[in-house]
Amino acid sequence: MATDRRPEFFKGAQLKVAIIGCGYVGLPLALRFAEAGHKVTGFDTDPRKVQMLNAGKSYIEHIQQTKIHQYVNSRHFSATADFSRLSEADAIIICVPTPLNEYREPDLSYVENTAKSIQPHLQKGQLVVLESTTYPGTTEELVLPILEKSGLRCPIAAGPENENIAMDFFLAFSPEREDPGNKQYGLAQIPKVVGGLNPPSLRAAQALYGQVVARVVPVSSTRAAEMAKLLENIFRCVNIALVNELKLLCLRMGMDVWEVIDAAASKPFGFMPFYPGPGLGGHCIPVDPFYLSWKAREYDFSTRFIELAGEVNTAMPYHVVDSIAEALSQHRKSLKGAKLLVLGVAYKKDVDDLRESPTLKIMEILQKRGAEFDYNDPYFPHLHKMRHYDYSHMKSVPLNPETLGKYDAVLIATDHSSYDYGAIVDGAKLVVDTRNATRRVIRHREKIFAC
Repeated sequence: MATDRRPEFFKGAQLKVAIIGCGYVGLPLALRFAEAGHKVTGFDTDPRKVQMLNAGKSYIEHIQQTKIHQYVNSRHFSATADFSRLSEADAIIICVPTPLNEYREPDLSYVENTAKSIQPHLQKGQLVVLESTTYPGTTEELVLPILEKSGLRCPIAAGPENENIAMDFFLAFSPEREDPGNKQYGLAQIPKVVGGLNPPSLRAAQALYGQVVARVVPVSSTRAAEMAKLLENIFRCVNIALVNELKLLCLRMGMDVWEVIDAAASKPFGFMPFYPGPGLGGHCIPVDPFYLSWKAREYDFSTRFIELAGEVNTAMPYHVVDSIAEALSQHRKSLKGAKLLVLGVAYKKDVDDLRESPTLKIMEILQKRGAEFDYNDPYFPHLHKMRHYDYSHMKSVPLNPETLGKYDAVLIATDHSSYDYGAIVDGAKLVVDTRNATRRVIRHREKIFAC
């Protein structure tokens, strides 16, 4: 292995790229590098995933099995749980989870443990990039000290005067911008923000990602790149909280918030539509804002917009359950003992992703309030034990007129495109719609309770 690499080395053909974490972020990135002709090794601690990948199989709905099979057969992609093989790589990219703990504080154990796994195998001239969303300073304050325990050095330095600074390895941060299920913008079309620990690290990361994305956006530091990712998701979190709050007001005022949003969205400038729902879901928006609010406390700064948005969005599952209770009471039914069917457990439509899904919280609240419920989701034939919930005993029930009629109410929690909403309204006694999914259903409007 060459130890005198310069940043321009990473513009070369058939680099050896290691991707740590073969999930919703890491696996698409690995396949994109393989598609560009590089030799990619996916690292994961889950032996089931490693086995499936090496057999050319996919465990993520929107990632085609044929693509994995193609790159495994061409030997451009393989998977392993043997972290000693990191020493063979030219570039190592970290794509591991960054959740919150029970106190809604950053849990960086995955990042920390990954850095510790890299450290014994770190080689001179390697480029290490963290992609996991985190607070500003993580790359410098957490990852760098662990890697430097190897005896190799990567100085923190900014500015053109440090363009040729001496170093043993390169270190950068480039936030993931994966949007599962988005057919308009794939990984190759989404600009890649990159921040280096120093100018050579920045140029190395630019050279690497420039081979797989249409545009690389360099920033002055890893901190700037870390903050840019948080800003993207805080922007969405705050605006979703705004429309969720307006939805509650519109319900009280007897107005249709969806009509109001559509009308406002007709303005061709100065407005971007956001839509209400049963709460926030996914791996980013419900989590990332709290990374910044936690870090801000270190600087005696209160992030009031973030905290308020968090309060509004966290309250939405409780609002949904209250709305179910109200809808049932109008039909002389009590929530306690009611039999409900929950449609959709995924955090958004048309994806097989449960991470931070508000439906799981709704189900927990329903359980505490004495309701009985089943669920249907075409992407989840059965549920598994998760970080905060255990519904591993549950399986998706069939969705047909006979089934629908057995329940006191049907809750539309996720508006999957495969659902026939007209048939759902026809077959159900009562429909509580959190997503405006039944807006085009004309008949039996008296059965629909907007939430």
